[in-house]
Amino acid sequence: MISIFKKKDIKNTLLIVLAFLSIYIIWGSTYLFNKIALNEIAPLLLASIRFTISATLIFILSKLLGLSIKINLKQAFNCCLAGFLFLGFGNGALVWSLQYIDSSLAALETSLQPLVVLVLMRIFEGKKISFLSFIGVLLGFFGMFLLVNQNEIIGNENSYIAIFMIFLCMISWAFASLFVAKAELPKNFFVNTAYQMLFASIFLFAGSIFFNEPWSNPSDWSSPVKGALFFLIVFGSIVAFTSFNFLLKKVSPEKVSTSNYINPIVAVILGWYFLDEKITNQTILASCILLLGVFFINSKRKLVIFQAYKSKFRKAKT
Repeated sequence: MISIFKKKDIKNTLLIVLAFLSIYIIWGSTYLFNKIALNEIAPLLLASIRFTISATLIFILSKLLGLSIKINLKQAFNCCLAGFLFLGFGNGALVWSLQYIDSSLAALETSLQPLVVLVLMRIFEGKKISFLSFIGVLLGFFGMFLLVNQNEIIGNENSYIAIFMIFLCMISWAFASLFVAKAELPKNFFVNTAYQMLFASIFLFAGSIFFNEPWSNPSDWSSPVKGALFFLIVFGSIVAFTSFNFLLKKVSPEKVSTSNYINPIVAVILGWYFLDEKITNQTILASCILLLGVFFINSKRKLVIFQAYKSKFRKAKT
């Protein structure tokens, strides 16, 4: 019996580690691939196509695995709300913003996600903000000020609008993260992901029509654009977003938001290497300050534990 529990623990730990690697590396790459796809596909249409195909593939996979895709009315409503917050607005507005700013800048701004989660947890759950977290918040705002206060990176008024839209995206994602952690959703993570993507694709499709986006023929898309869309569908949506939903049920939203340590680094390197995006000394400094702020926000408990062990060690030594 004990060995069975140990095997289950090892399996769960392995799945959690793989899920974290997925949202760390793959989502850090999606900024680059969205930027490439935007060369020939309008932003909301791009996101709608991505999530429509992803949802369809997941539903097919679920049926092949013998999974039930039936959900009740409450689960459908929760999936609809989560799909809009995460992907309909949260991702759609982010992709739209990439038309006007570098992928690396967008990724660095989203590194402040833990700060937004912390503030919303304070507002909706009454969670106190510790001194270290407060320092992290100050560092985050200072780092963001340094990041956007650069003529080399901020080119026009649309850049500032894009930065503001990404900030709204972070609020949407943070609120959705807290909501999903407690909401009644389909128990299977594949099915849960598929429904969220399905509802999000409807919102995005409607948005594309409402804003009169230009539509292009898929046969006219270049190979790089098709390759970017394939990556976004298979890895960015199916693999990474399923991993994300899995983690929200297994660990705290704060821990899930630590992906913002790695995502910006991956995005900055890829944007610099493949898209010739500028990396100034001020950008490097701002990035270090931002990530240091995120560290203070997310590591407060670990630091408290460390201090407790340090105190015990000193007492034992004396």
